Amino acid sequence: MIISASRRTDIPAFYSDWFINRVRTGYLFVRNPMNSSQITKISLSPEMVDCIVFWTKNPLPIIKSLNILDKFQYYFHFTLTPYDSSIEMNLPSKIELIDTFRRLSDTIGPSRIIWRYDPVFFTYRYNLSSHLNFYETITKKLEGYTKRCMYSFLTVYRKCEKNMKGIDFSVPDKKDSLILSESFSSIASSSGIELQTCAVEDDLSCYGIKKGKCIDDSLISELTGKNLFIPEDRNQRKYCQCAESIDIGAYNTCTHRCVYCYANYDHELAIKNFERHNPGSDLLSGTLNGSETIREKKNKNYSAEQLKLF
Repeated sequence: MIISASRRTDIPAFYSDWFINRVRTGYLFVRNPMNSSQITKISLSPEMVDCIVFWTKNPLPIIKSLNILDKFQYYFHFTLTPYDSSIEMNLPSKIELIDTFRRLSDTIGPSRIIWRYDPVFFTYRYNLSSHLNFYETITKKLEGYTKRCMYSFLTVYRKCEKNMKGIDFSVPDKKDSLILSESFSSIASSSGIELQTCAVEDDLSCYGIKKGKCIDDSLISELTGKNLFIPEDRNQRKYCQCAESIDIGAYNTCTHRCVYCYANYDHELAIKNFERHNPGSDLLSGTLNGSETIREKKNKNYSAEQLKLF
């Protein structure tokens, strides 16, 4: 199975001790976000887990514990944008984050850390010209520390509209998105970084840009040394091409307070949930009350060898 850790929250930044505790224990519980009485028990046995995909804006807290994951294959998505504290309220400075990016890359290698410049949108400060300047600056500082960058344009979900009311923003139109894409590709290529889109409809192959997969079966096969066949995840948004995975996070538990975040539509609730967190619990947030139904997640064998009839 593929573990996504996590689209719903920043586990490396806020819940690394909990995750490492669960790895040592060998399992964790995940509450169904649509039905809180349903709990899934997920094995964290190295024999059961093909790969762990981390999503983070600050992996510094987990770097010290990565040796605990020596029996696992894993890689990181590291979101690093130009936005200031009016948009990404509780993040370290960009200088600190770039230093952390380099440190993580030195620890695990550039092939296992993917830079996300995501989401792209405009404000009075972050217009087309400034995005190009910021992108080039960050790219130069990450040269040699990553081999891939993924980007996408802001999708304004209803959940995040409330948090963005105080921001005068716009989503790049067709013309500007193509200008950005072409320029991003040229800048990335000059630093030896492959550029891919995340859930973008347009075919941008004319600029040398591939449609990417955040949960990437090809990369996972490369890391594991196995020829894996992982089906596409049908539960993701339109144009997403990610392979199937199991998300172990919980909504409204991240306290970065990024105004554009779709996973945290209530920042006050996120703070309360974070305060309820117990690193020794089976659950990321909260505790069991005894009325839940617990089922164990069945493992799926993605080996291509299993597909052969003879």
